[in-house]
Amino acid sequence: MKEDLNSYFCPSSDDGLPPDVLGELESTLRLHSISPQELFYKWESYSLKMGSEETKLDLDTVRMFKKDVQDGLERENRGKHAPRTDRRNGAAATPRGAVSGDVFGMLDEITPNKLPRRTAINANGGKRKGNFDTPAPRKVSRPETNSGPRTFNASSRGNVQEEFKPVAFVERLNPGLVVETLNEHLPVAEAPIAPFAESRIKFTSNTDVKKFAYRPMAMRLSESSEILDERIDEFTSIVQKAHNLEDGAFGNAACQSTSEIVAVGRIASDTPESKLVAASLVLETSRRMGAGRRVPLKLNSSLSFQFFPGQIVALRGQNASGEDFVVSEILAIPCLPDPRSAPAAVEASNERLGGTAESSPLNVIIGAGPYCADDNLAFEPLNALCSKAADDSVDALVLSGPFLDVEHPLLASGTFDLPDIKGLDPDATMSTLFQHMIAAPLQRLCNANPNIIVVLIPSVRDAVSKHVSWPQEQLPRKDLGLPKQARMMTNPCTFWLNEVVVGVSSQDVLGELRKEEVIGGSNQEDMLTRLPRHLIEQRHYFPLFPPVAREDLPKTGTESGLATGACLDVGYLKLGEMLNVRPDVLVTPSVLPAFARVVEGVTVINPGTLSKRRGAGTYSHMSLQPRLLSEDEKGEKSVLHKVYDRARVDVVRI
Repeated sequence: MKEDLNSYFCPSSDDGLPPDVLGELESTLRLHSISPQELFYKWESYSLKMGSEETKLDLDTVRMFKKDVQDGLERENRGKHAPRTDRRNGAAATPRGAVSGDVFGMLDEITPNKLPRRTAINANGGKRKGNFDTPAPRKVSRPETNSGPRTFNASSRGNVQEEFKPVAFVERLNPGLVVETLNEHLPVAEAPIAPFAESRIKFTSNTDVKKFAYRPMAMRLSESSEILDERIDEFTSIVQKAHNLEDGAFGNAACQSTSEIVAVGRIASDTPESKLVAASLVLETSRRMGAGRRVPLKLNSSLSFQFFPGQIVALRGQNASGEDFVVSEILAIPCLPDPRSAPAAVEASNERLGGTAESSPLNVIIGAGPYCADDNLAFEPLNALCSKAADDSVDALVLSGPFLDVEHPLLASGTFDLPDIKGLDPDATMSTLFQHMIAAPLQRLCNANPNIIVVLIPSVRDAVSKHVSWPQEQLPRKDLGLPKQARMMTNPCTFWLNEVVVGVSSQDVLGELRKEEVIGGSNQEDMLTRLPRHLIEQRHYFPLFPPVAREDLPKTGTESGLATGACLDVGYLKLGEMLNVRPDVLVTPSVLPAFARVVEGVTVINPGTLSKRRGAGTYSHMSLQPRLLSEDEKGEKSVLHKVYDRARVDVVRI
């Protein structure tokens, strides 16, 4: 139990959790008979509810968390055992919450938003006047020193809500604090004494942009079916080549046979409306090998596995009963090859950096939206990041959306005051707002540092993008007022910074994988290492299918509260595949804790969001050393990039 708790709650520390904190967590597990994984999920929900800036896993916090878990489970038990009456027999009406309209109090701590007014029915069947006072959500008390300011006001969306006032950006805690570092033995790229005379980056991309300009919301079932089916057949060929298997080694997992076969298919659940568990695992076959049938899986108890819906797997086993496929071995899916470059190209990149071992490292800043808190449209975090990039004379600034977020309460409602900018039309469009709030700080940055490269990747939550599905075309440069240094990329995209291959997708695939993944056996791998491994092994920026339903995603601050979701266009999922090689750097922004890891030779970076809903967020700073070649390497046709050995990545609070 201690090992499980340390792996979930403190994966990056060798010392593990403090003994007093560990004791409280163990007590919670024993008291409520829940698993460490379920307790960790409750902790993440609790952290999001309380605000991650103020939530630290110390003794006081874990005791408040323990009380919160106790209260939540008590409410669930009250809901299960609540008395029910039959209204047809003349009994009283269904019991309702006296104030909130919530039957079993299930919404008490899920959302801080107040519920709309309701008309209640009394026991005699007549209407009675409802209590229109807004109920305050029950919340675990916190020490006064840690409690954030709260204000009660009327929302612009028309219903009365309790607004937890975000911490003002100028009052944020510990700006510039380094939260996590990868390869801390390497030096940090510092600002040069004088600006460089020319750009130190050669930016290239071979993405076929025209393919991303497809017509969204025109998905056909037949095309989607073919895409999903072809993916299974492609992986069959990959597995056959990697494991030197004969054609006869493969078979139909759904067909009864006592012979052992290798079956390649897609992981799915026999109950799509519920979370995937080991008992609900089924294998979906291709039309060529199994007529598209699904067969339940039975896994040997000695097997360790990590499965999620949509994952393509190769399984060895047999279906002797004709009812289920008994798995005896899970065959490894080979990864794409490492990227390589000709020695001459590497030397040319080194020359741009200075040509010596003492050359200043390549300086790259990576940020992800949203770029402002829920209570304003000042975009102070973005302005602060651009100022930081200008002061440090960074070589590249990589920004992923959303820029103008459709989930922002003010933008979603449309009732906000325009910034006081001279010449701004009162009937301004979102493109005009983008020009003044997003493009303006980028323009100031490029004026201060003309040699910088600014890379912009859109999000399906961007209000200025008419392309509403993923994979997504680039933002329209027209009418956005962006500087000439801006490079408009698709979502997802792969590009080169000198010899370094960078892959980026603004979709939060890691957060959705965490919700849908099922783990079995003795696997103790760190979650923040395990989740990116799925992307690399599946050779896709969004291998999850189907994606998490909007109703199951974290609630937003909008009136409906529904998140935008993945918005997958299944017919064009091939555009989300990685190219012929693994990227050197994989950027996957997520609501999960910001991190930097080396997974399968890939430097995986989650910069976090630059702004959280109630406060400031984080960004990533990458300092990349030159790739110095040995004499033997200079004579080879191609050399590995080895970015994982020469890139220092710092996760920094804005």
